Amino acid sequence: MKDAAALYRVLGDEARLRLLRVLAKERLNVTELTSILGLAQSGVSRHLGLLKDAGLIVETREGGYSFYRVAPEVRLKPDTTEKREGRLKAAAKDGRLWALLESQFSAAAHDRSLRADEARLAEVLRLRKESFEAHGDERGQLVPGKSWAAWARALGHLLPPVRVADLGCGEGYLTIEAARWAKHVIGVDRSESVLRQARALARRRHVTNITWKQGEIEKAPLADASVDVALLSQALHHAADPKRAVTEAARVVVPGGRVLVLELRAHDQAWVRERLGDRWLGFDDKSLRALLEGAGLTDLKVTVGARKAGDPFAVLVASGKKKERG
Repeated sequence: MKDAAALYRVLGDEARLRLLRVLAKERLNVTELTSILGLAQSGVSRHLGLLKDAGLIVETREGGYSFYRVAPEVRLKPDTTEKREGRLKAAAKDGRLWALLESQFSAAAHDRSLRADEARLAEVLRLRKESFEAHGDERGQLVPGKSWAAWARALGHLLPPVRVADLGCGEGYLTIEAARWAKHVIGVDRSESVLRQARALARRRHVTNITWKQGEIEKAPLADASVDVALLSQALHHAADPKRAVTEAARVVVPGGRVLVLELRAHDQAWVRERLGDRWLGFDDKSLRALLEGAGLTDLKVTVGARKAGDPFAVLVASGKKKERG
């Protein structure tokens, strides 16, 4: 009875139940679980330790990381469950316990916080799949044909050496990618601390054709008609005034230049406001087109850039051309 009581105390915590729920879907490391649950890493590690001691999850090492998943024995049907000795092990490996947990997880499937966990899990898995590091070695040599990054770099070979402004550049990952094919890139972000990270990343990757500037995308610190392409990648949903931001992007490109936007499609994941500081829950196709048109751009295109079944986040790619003089 003491062992059973201890097991039920482990399960009597919402955070640990959420952990079990996501670990039943995918093996994950501590960093990924921290992002999904929004808890401190120390708290996640403590919860994992308790679940592991209870025999509910197992830990494996891979590529320098510890990954966790629900213990296979826990999910066995009652008539096939192995009886093993050890504190809490027998109770944890009773298949009837997992059947009860699964029924509770299913009943709560529409809970807003659990739907948010699902969305963050999908995002973590997308980032894992698209990670530059996952597709190559430390020198950045990517496996041909198996990485969107390689395709992006290949397409850059077809582009002229243009001047690019990356408005709302964040930590500079896209800025540095653009610098591979651009003549010069200007990265603009409101946060000086974020720009310090971007500068450090550029130094580590020996990229020298970037100028970093602090400023708001609604009032870009760039002269009129000073670049050939203006990028707004995942920046508009953070903007206080998206319309003004697109107008500024159009202002800084030369006549005949282009504004390129990568932006979240409209979604219902309200948790991003608090967790990520998003001001807007994405934009629908019509609204994004209207923003470009309102900035005086022509030759408009709005397409779906990335979408995965079951993922609440889809990415729209939109572009427009600034009218030629005369």
